[in-house]
Amino acid sequence: MRSGFSTFSGCYCTTYVPGKVNRMARPDKTAAVAELTEDFRTATATVLTEYRGLTVTSMKKLRRALGAETKYSVVKNTLTKIAAKDAGVDLSADLLTGPSAIAFIKGDPIAAAKSMRDFAKENPLLVIKGGIYEGKSITPAELMELANLESREVLLAKLAGAMKGSFAKAARIIDALRIKMEAGAPVVEAAAPVVEATPVETPAVEAVTETAPEAVTEEVTTPEATPETEEKE
Repeated sequence: MRSGFSTFSGCYCTTYVPGKVNRMARPDKTAAVAELTEDFRTATATVLTEYRGLTVTSMKKLRRALGAETKYSVVKNTLTKIAAKDAGVDLSADLLTGPSAIAFIKGDPIAAAKSMRDFAKENPLLVIKGGIYEGKSITPAELMELANLESREVLLAKLAGAMKGSFAKAARIIDALRIKMEAGAPVVEAAAPVVEATPVETPAVEAVTETAPEAVTEEVTTPEATPETEEKE
């Protein structure tokens, strides 16, 4: 097995050579672990796969489908285990069996999950073993549920469309109010006295209230001044 940095995959990996002992030089191991650790720390999501049987052409096609923001690399399970531990990521032992390749997703996890789902449908040899999303382990079924969600770009497009519609509606309302104000300015001024005239009715009520006791007083004192009372006396 030869070891070294692969510019194509973007990570330190191993290449199997028939008849050779599978060993990596210590500096290569250290560099590989350090890079994998950084990938685990910076990835928004991580998907572990088994690529047994996939051709080089198929692997290139998968990398293109995942896009530039996802790093899909063939890794060594023992080094991956060390790197995951160093990064504080808890990986199940079931994910580190057989020939492994990891997708370190740095962009939209939903978009990457969709690409892996679609590729796996056309290439059954790609086995999705599970992964890490938002710091938690996810199963292949949960990854497929993630893939069925709308991508970030779609959600942003819908949000932009909704905001555009709201802004357009608001603009129409503002224009309508402006036109109405410009055309009906006298009407607005004429309506103002109606509001000001409302308090005028208050003195009338007060006047009635003030005169009411006087009227009652007069009625009470009237019997004292009648002629019939004087004659009887």
